[in-house]
Amino acid sequence: MHDIETLVVGAGVIGLAIARALAMKGRDVMVLEQHSLIGSETSARNSEVIHAGIYYPTGSLKAKLCLDGKHRLYEFCAENGVDHQQIGKLIVASSPEQLPELERLQKKAIENGLLDLEFYDQKKLKQTEPELACCSALWSPSTGIIDSHGFMLALQGGLEAHCGQVVLNSRVIGIDQVTDGYQLQVDAGDGQTASLTCRELIVSAGHGSPGLMESFTTANAPKPLLAKGNYFKLQGKAPFSHLVYPAPESGGLGVHLTLDLQHQARFGPDVEWVEHFDYEVEPSRGEKFYNAIRSYWPGLPDNALIPDYSGLRPKIVGPGEPAADFRIDGSETHGLEGLVALYGMESPGLTSALAIGDEVARRLD
Repeated sequence: MHDIETLVVGAGVIGLAIARALAMKGRDVMVLEQHSLIGSETSARNSEVIHAGIYYPTGSLKAKLCLDGKHRLYEFCAENGVDHQQIGKLIVASSPEQLPELERLQKKAIENGLLDLEFYDQKKLKQTEPELACCSALWSPSTGIIDSHGFMLALQGGLEAHCGQVVLNSRVIGIDQVTDGYQLQVDAGDGQTASLTCRELIVSAGHGSPGLMESFTTANAPKPLLAKGNYFKLQGKAPFSHLVYPAPESGGLGVHLTLDLQHQARFGPDVEWVEHFDYEVEPSRGEKFYNAIRSYWPGLPDNALIPDYSGLRPKIVGPGEPAADFRIDGSETHGLEGLVALYGMESPGLTSALAIGDEVARRLD
């Protein structure tokens, strides 16, 4: 007999969505979280954007799960009272040279099954966002914003309503395969360790997933990499009512304008490759933000940006390499029955979370 039927390592938005999906199928589920709060790493340090499903290679997990997850997420928010707004997004071409990139994005979106993108000319842009300076833009009406912490609390509530549980301050420090399942060594703090066994195991530990899986030779765990994204907040009210993204750049989606649910504007994230966890935002990085932002908002006042917060993308490919797809590795990949490991769960992980939960449940059935 095992201590628990199904263990999920990591109470970020994806781990919680997976745990909820499994509990709703009748499994006995426990989530182990190393921190004292749910979702306190990647899940709490992002743009809180509900993505439409524009940017990802056709046929990829990101394309499929983002599009499905977006529809599911809007329904979930409405049913569970999670604060969100479907405010739409403009992807702008600051010069005619960027127009082919927007055309490529629209074609990619159509291939992915997203059919609602529309080109705005300068006249339409002037009516929509008068302060924008660009020659054309793609309008994405299904992009939105969400209270990510409210979403995670609702996921936790759904898990607990189906008799699952989240155990905080429980850092998994080792995993071994045992007869018909897995044994986890857990650091509970104050020098205390515990051992737990389970029949099924989901490793959804964000940055920590590769390290936890490296003891399994068949897992082929990727090398974890850190791409820091810094955000700067606008002092005062922004003259925009929609999200504004520049044409994509290597490693990310450029320094874009997002709005929180109170319509306070922030800009970011940039891409800063780092080797250690460090959430401090260096004020001097704001100098590059001004030039980037003024390419589409020339009216940005001097000294209007102040450091806000940062996040660390859990990358599994390095700078200059093509963006990686989500890795959701089940027994068909590593040969370990009842184990699913997730790697590189960066954007659009928040949008895709509910669809990822169902995908993992399907692989375990």
